[in-house]
Amino acid sequence: MTVFERGWLSSNNILFVGPTRSALIDSGYWTHSQQTLRLVQAALGEQTLDLLINTHLHSDHCGGNEQLQVRYPALRTLIPPGQADAVRSWDTVALTYVPTGQGCPRFSIDDVLNPGTTLLLGDRQWQVHAAPGHDPHSVILYEPQSRVLVSADALWENGFGVVFPELEGDDGFDGVASTLDLIESLAPHTIVPGHGPVFHDLAAALNVARSRLAAFRASPRKHAGHAAKVLLKFKLLELQEMSFESLESWGEMTCPLPPCQSNFGSPGFQG
Repeated sequence: MTVFERGWLSSNNILFVGPTRSALIDSGYWTHSQQTLRLVQAALGEQTLDLLINTHLHSDHCGGNEQLQVRYPALRTLIPPGQADAVRSWDTVALTYVPTGQGCPRFSIDDVLNPGTTLLLGDRQWQVHAAPGHDPHSVILYEPQSRVLVSADALWENGFGVVFPELEGDDGFDGVASTLDLIESLAPHTIVPGHGPVFHDLAAALNVARSRLAAFRASPRKHAGHAAKVLLKFKLLELQEMSFESLESWGEMTCPLPPCQSNFGSPGFQG
């Protein structure tokens, strides 16, 4: 297993090279797709990439899918259940690319990752677990023998991803809590997050995450302001610069989420 630690515009990528096939978990953002492809090609050499897995379909985790599918025509792509129809019809609103103002080239899928099943990656069977919260359809993967967890955006060393269902008027905080409880019950020794370095101190990470969750539950507006900042920072990482007029237009037209929109231009957001 090889982890390509990327940054915040692109998710981390995890490459497995096994005796019968190779597999990649998550493909990063579309503007980094050539870099993703180069990393994979350098690691595989003449070997082909056989399987592509997305933990969830936010643009920073699947934006490189299309380039990988072009380079490896026999590549099979698996996604979590729940958005397969949206991918097949390429509904960019349901997939959140239009509402967040983020890009993702169209890609195809072959099957879904059903929670409760296992998947051969490398020479080990990995458990697939539902991980609602940050994204209602997200999954995490766990290998019990080595106690390695691919936690996606459900748990980072210093928190977790924006809880998008809350911004859409749905309950997401309970999902975060249940997923953190699940991760605690799995008791992984090594955690490979969607962003940031691999880490081992599960207890410390859970303490940080639960403290942050409690603060967001106590003040949903605080979470909405945090989300607005995250979306803006993501856009600035993509574009590098934009005028204030462009920022205002982008905020009005692309941020889906009335709670999030209300934070653009607020004193808390500007800070």
